[in-house]
Amino acid sequence: MGYPSVYPTGTTIYYPDHCHSGYTVFNVRDVGNVLIDMNGNVVKMWKGVAGFPPRILPGGFIIGSTATRNPKHGYLDMVDLIQVDWEGNVVWKFNRYERVKDPRRKPEWMARQHHDYQREGNPAGYYAPGQDPLISEGNTLILAHKNLYDSRISEKWLLDDTLIDVSWDGEIVWEWIFSEHIDEMGFSEEAKNAMARNPNVVPAGGGMGDWMHANSMSIVGPNRHYDSGDERFHPDNVIWDGRQTNIIAITDRRSGNIVWRLGPDYDATPELRKIGWIIGQHHAHIIPSSLPGGGNLLVFDNGGRAGFGNPNPGAPTGLHNACRDHSRVLEIDPVTLEVVWQYTAADGGYAPLVDDSKFYSVLVSAAQRLPNGNTLITEGCDGRLFEVTPDCEIVWEYINPWFHRTLRHNQVYRAYRVPYDWIPQLNPPEEAEVARLDNSKFRVGPQSRGAKTPVTSLKRGGRVNHDPALCVIPERR
Repeated sequence: MGYPSVYPTGTTIYYPDHCHSGYTVFNVRDVGNVLIDMNGNVVKMWKGVAGFPPRILPGGFIIGSTATRNPKHGYLDMVDLIQVDWEGNVVWKFNRYERVKDPRRKPEWMARQHHDYQREGNPAGYYAPGQDPLISEGNTLILAHKNLYDSRISEKWLLDDTLIDVSWDGEIVWEWIFSEHIDEMGFSEEAKNAMARNPNVVPAGGGMGDWMHANSMSIVGPNRHYDSGDERFHPDNVIWDGRQTNIIAITDRRSGNIVWRLGPDYDATPELRKIGWIIGQHHAHIIPSSLPGGGNLLVFDNGGRAGFGNPNPGAPTGLHNACRDHSRVLEIDPVTLEVVWQYTAADGGYAPLVDDSKFYSVLVSAAQRLPNGNTLITEGCDGRLFEVTPDCEIVWEYINPWFHRTLRHNQVYRAYRVPYDWIPQLNPPEEAEVARLDNSKFRVGPQSRGAKTPVTSLKRGGRVNHDPALCVIPERR
C-alpha cells in the first residue's frame, strides 16, 4: 500500500479501560530489546541484545542473542541464545549446536537459532495465567538451521530447518529435521518440480535453498482436543509453520511423524477453500488453555507471495505461485477448521477491496491473545503494534519510532505484552488516555501562506497548550 511520508510515532491511541495493560517488549534492529509502557515511554532497554524474538520472563529476565552470523555465510543465524537478568548479566547461554568454520574466521560454536524458541513451562511463549516459563531451570526448544543435500527436494545445497530441545546444561536431548519429513507434507508433483528447480535460493553461503523457511514453533500445551481423546494434540507435541511452503503442522514428539497439517494446498477440501489461502504466514500457535479461545489456532496470515506450484504469469517458474495483497489474523478451530474470529482491514472498519491493503505486512508479524479476550497484533513491516477487541475495535496503537539508519524502515519482528508484576524492578506506571484523532482534521504546521506556526508546550501528565490540529503524546510521570 502507499504509506504516508509523515506520520506520528509512539502511542497514538490508548483507552485504558478497554485494554489489557502491561509492558510491551520488541526488538529495535542494531539497538537492542526495548520495553515500553502503554503510553510509549521506554522503561528499559537491553542494548546489544538482539531479539529474534525478544522474550521477557517473570522477574525482569529477557532472552535474546548477542551475536549474529555474518550474512555472507549464514542466513539469519544467531551465534548464541542467552538469558540475561535486569542488570544485563548473562545467567544462561547456549551455542553448541554446530561448530562452524566460515571463510577467514576461526571455527566457533553456534546455536544457529532463528525466528523462535520456547522455554519450558510456557507453551506459546507469551503470558498465560498459570503457565509461567521457568527462569532458572528447564529445557529450551529452539528453531535452528542445518545445511545439507537432499535430492528429494533439490540437487541444490539446502538451508534446512531443525527443532532441537536443549537442557538447562546445554545438552541436546531431541532433534527433528524438516527435510526428513518431506514425504509427509502433501506437496503436489507440480510443487515438487518447482521446488527442485528453485528451492527458494538465498544468496548467503554462495546460494542456499531456504525451501521451508520455518518462522515459528511452540508447544501445543494442554488443550480441550487432547482432553477429548484427540492424540494429535498431545500437550508435548510441537506446532510449527513454514512461510515459504504455506504449511502449518504439528509434529508428534514421540513418533516424529507429522500428525496434523494445514496446507500447502488450500483448494484440497471444502473446509480449506472456506478458510482461503494462507500465504507467507507467521506465528502460528495454539492459544494457551487459560486464555480466551484456548485450544484454537491463532496465526498472522501475511499474504504477499509464497509457495511452490504450477507456473503462472505472476510466478513464471512456479516459485511464489500464491499471491495476495493484504493480511489477515485468523483464529481457527483446528479440528473443525472453522474460522471463529478474524481481523482484516474490512473487519477493522475500512472499505472492503478499496482499503484491503490498509492492513498488510508482507513479512514478519505476530498475534498474541490477551487475558481479556483482546488480541495484540504486530503489523511488522510498518512497525505498528496494536490491540483490538473481539469486535475488532482498536483500543491501543503504537508506531515504532526507531528507523534503521541505512534501510530506513522501522520494522518490528514480533512484540509481546507482559503483566506489570513480571517486572518487580519497576513501579506500575500511571496510565494516561490517548484519544483517537480525527484524521480528517489533523494538520501539521501552518495552514495557509504566512500563517504563524503554532507553539506547543508540554506539561506534566500530557496536558498541552497547543493548536487543536496538533497531537502530543502524554509523557510518563
